[in-house]
Amino acid sequence: MNVEIGRGKMARRGYHLDEIALVPSRRTRAARDVSIDWQFDAHQFGLPLVTAPSDAIVSPTSAALVDRFGGLAVLNGEGLWARYDDPMPLFEEITGDGGLPEEVALQRRYAEPVRAELLARAVKEQRDLGAGVVAVRLSPQGAAGLVETVLRAGADVLVIQGTVVSAQHVSRHREPLNLATFIADIDIPVIVGGCANYQTALHLMRTGAAGVIVGYGANPGSTTRQVLGIDVPMATAIADAAAARRDYLDETGGRYVHVIAHGDLASGGDIAKAIGCGADAVMLGEPLAAGAEAPGRGAYWDHTVSHPSLPRSALERVLLPEEQVLLAEVLIGPTSDPSGRRNLFGALRRAMAKCGYSTLKEFQRVELALVERSR
Repeated sequence: MNVEIGRGKMARRGYHLDEIALVPSRRTRAARDVSIDWQFDAHQFGLPLVTAPSDAIVSPTSAALVDRFGGLAVLNGEGLWARYDDPMPLFEEITGDGGLPEEVALQRRYAEPVRAELLARAVKEQRDLGAGVVAVRLSPQGAAGLVETVLRAGADVLVIQGTVVSAQHVSRHREPLNLATFIADIDIPVIVGGCANYQTALHLMRTGAAGVIVGYGANPGSTTRQVLGIDVPMATAIADAAAARRDYLDETGGRYVHVIAHGDLASGGDIAKAIGCGADAVMLGEPLAAGAEAPGRGAYWDHTVSHPSLPRSALERVLLPEEQVLLAEVLIGPTSDPSGRRNLFGALRRAMAKCGYSTLKEFQRVELALVERSR
């Protein structure tokens, strides 16, 4: 629906996840009969979970643990594990206990150059720790120079992610990454994003991507809306991308591209609504910082926080280190916390059961209702 902003300027009405609600059907199911398994390419996962590629939550050790629980952990291929022999001592400084302002500490530490041998070591370490599926994130700017390192090290999935990624980037100053050519030369599935509307999602699918990230990872520490004026109404964006997936499936005669929601996902209810809008899986960042195994010691930041000239997020303290709980409680429970921020995927399973659906694909057809926005 378009509304008039002023003479000669129209805007489309979009909806955030907290403006919609799930509507139960005439049937309910037992939660234990519900499957939340997710198959991506040739890989089978017990949870429809992709971690945000944040150093605050993903180390080689925690990535192997997420894999054990059934999710897909994504290591930041241009993060601290690719810049330092041992980044763990840096977290005390970054989280504000080293005498420097947090923002200054982050920019300083991420100014160290990426070293291909350290990136390869971090990828191999995940495998050595038992990870069955290893995923690495590269930026559109760094992908061409680092992809061979990632492939030789044995990664199974590549994620090309920026704040906003398009299939057609125009630059007069350097040769941009041609996603279609780049993906065609890679033998492992590639996930790309983020995007925010139907047309961009469709164009990204046409590059050959196996998955498309919808959203830019908005969380309480994100300042993208204030810095760039960009905000993604996630319910609408996910539904748009799901429509692009359907049309691309028809266009190609059966090629299915997964839609991965990333942003404004803080609780089990948010995850359920994202799937209900058409997502195949969710990418979580800040909620996982509550896990004691996360290297950020209860803090969270994404890759935009360390931008050398224009940071677009701030370090967020989710919990004090002594307040963290085991990652197992955050993801699959059990828990005694009624806030919706623990046992996230147990909550998804229960929501599906209450609404009468037994698989994720079925749940994408759930009825939705509009509600007054709460925030």
